[in-house]
Amino acid sequence: MTNKVVAIDGPSASGKSTVAKRVAAGLEFLYVDSGSLYRGITWKVLKEGVSIMDADKVAVMLKTVDIFFFVAAGAVRFKIDGVELKNEIRTVEVNENVSKIAAMPAVRSQVVSWLRDMHRFGNLVMEGRDIGTAVFPGTEYKFYLDASEEERARRRFQEIHDGVEKVTFSEVNESLKRRDTIDKGRKLDPLRVAPGAVIIDTTSMNIDQVVAFILERLKPLLRK
Repeated sequence: MTNKVVAIDGPSASGKSTVAKRVAAGLEFLYVDSGSLYRGITWKVLKEGVSIMDADKVAVMLKTVDIFFFVAAGAVRFKIDGVELKNEIRTVEVNENVSKIAAMPAVRSQVVSWLRDMHRFGNLVMEGRDIGTAVFPGTEYKFYLDASEEERARRRFQEIHDGVEKVTFSEVNESLKRRDTIDKGRKLDPLRVAPGAVIIDTTSMNIDQVVAFILERLKPLLRK
């Protein structure tokens, strides 16, 4: 692999997406949201009426997914069945089910393969939950973002509350707890800190501070 990969991992609402986008822009790398792929598959499963609990049927459906990857606006993006999904993959229903889908071996294997292939597009800043541990374990640029449970719930609540769906803070908090349990407890590629990763507690940091901290660590890449 000649192109560089910066891995940014962490739990839900730890700030990965916003930070990764800005780090990618600062480095003039391409941004990759690995979670959007799992969300896209989850959306497809729900749309097709396939049981979330039936891993075999999900695996069969996965073989029929028509997915196309392309570069636009500084990111590697994708279309499923010819459609680029946006708000459709950010609903409460998708949020509640994506970790169950992401824990399925067939799904993880396929998504990891897709993600690894993306390095052909150029240098990447890729965010997710297993980028530094499973997708690109050999990269020397690894970061793990975290924050307190309350702060992550507050961020996710604000994100959802500003959108089209209205939920209570308590519902968001409980949803995050369930997702953490699934992500950290799954047998295949669980959420954990990658060996050699720089851990950043973002609880009391703003986006500018986190981005500046990471870019400072990545100064060698700015000169290449």
